[in-house]
Amino acid sequence: MTTWVENPEGGRERGPRGLLRAWLEVLLRPRQFFQNGVAPGDQAPGLVFAIVVAVAYAVGLFAFSPDRVPALAGGPTVSTVIALAAVALVVAPAALHLTAALQTVILILAVRDRAGVSETVQVIAYATAPCVFAGLPWPSLRLICALYGAALLVVGLREVHDTTTARALAAGAIPATLLFGSAFGGLDAGEAVLRAFGLI
Repeated sequence: MTTWVENPEGGRERGPRGLLRAWLEVLLRPRQFFQNGVAPGDQAPGLVFAIVVAVAYAVGLFAFSPDRVPALAGGPTVSTVIALAAVALVVAPAALHLTAALQTVILILAVRDRAGVSETVQVIAYATAPCVFAGLPWPSLRLICALYGAALLVVGLREVHDTTTARALAAGAIPATLLFGSAFGGLDAGEAVLRAFGLI
């Protein structure tokens, strides 16, 4: 699942510039991005992208909510470094591939002629783009990030798997809820926003 294709047809540009370009493109021109930027077997750039987003989210979370840093040996600085390393090396890759596995099973049931697992991994990875800002301490911003990420997932599923918006929405609902609602805090943020407006 982490194969790095040297010369994928239509694959992503490598390096920091490629990451920044992918981030901007998926945020600003998602339909075009998913049509042209996802290539069979080219998962490594997507994995790196998801890791960078997850680390950025964790940095924001830890910076503004130090109580969220796991208490480990060596004091708060060492604990933060270890926690960020765990996010980069274990948590983000595991979450990406587990979500992709679930999404693949749902797609098998929902979409007859679909692209492969590799493309699904990439769609999920790049859909996390807005969550770079989800660690900042404003529930409304976190909710926007989660909703935008979920919308990007639906667009990506529709474009890459060549299906309808309704099928993409149905197929992506559970993975989006788990990833953007739970992992990136969208559900808690939504509850906080509703409370702030006195709606619950």
